[in-house]
Amino acid sequence: MTEILSADNLATLSGVRHGFFTRAFGNGGFSGQEDPSDVPPSRERMTHALGVAPQNLLSAYQIHSPDVVTVDTIWGKQDRPEADGLVTDRPGIALGILTADCVPILFADQRAGIIGAAHAGWRGAITGVVENTLEAMEKLGGQRKHIAAALGPCIWQKSYEVGPEFPAPFMAEASDNERFFAPAFKSDHYQFDLPGYVVAKLHRLGVPSVQHSPANTYAEPERYFSHRYSTLRAEKRQGNLMSAIALVAA
Repeated sequence: MTEILSADNLATLSGVRHGFFTRAFGNGGFSGQEDPSDVPPSRERMTHALGVAPQNLLSAYQIHSPDVVTVDTIWGKQDRPEADGLVTDRPGIALGILTADCVPILFADQRAGIIGAAHAGWRGAITGVVENTLEAMEKLGGQRKHIAAALGPCIWQKSYEVGPEFPAPFMAEASDNERFFAPAFKSDHYQFDLPGYVVAKLHRLGVPSVQHSPANTYAEPERYFSHRYSTLRAEKRQGNLMSAIALVAA
């Protein structure tokens, strides 16, 4: 069983490397205890697989926002911007997204030499992180018709129960978003298809190549970090999965 998942539509792109890392690699996030100049061992193992220098795996301080940053320099742990999307055209830089149920999305326009990564929880997904990541790639010279996007492991509909107030903003966005909500066992609750919603949005926005999430984080806690699984069981130790993409020499 591989411990680095890949997407077929990204794996065939020359000059692009990516990976959806399972919890076998350890926690992808910073613990808060490292020296700011150090790279945690888990991240060092990931960068080795991606073929970039350890300090060149960059992730933002994610806040469930629609905000996207264009990366043109290496930053340290303490200098991370607050954002939920990253794009770059700089070879040797890996863009990382941390998740533990939310949807990680990796993007690549091979022709233009531009990559992107986005953290799409339900709030970021509905407020524009997907749209803004695509627009940031276009500002660097990318073309939407040439962009491939792939979702990583996240929580699937059968595991994601939400309350009665949850569908309203999605229905206000588009009436056909009703298809992403199924009745839950609990009265007036729903099962929400977050990855299905993200895939549909990517297609609606004109991305021609989109690959769905390969795994349900909640259903395989031994292999993936799941915030909902850990919270419902009152587990103190939680972690984050890393999904990353890099431009490298072809």
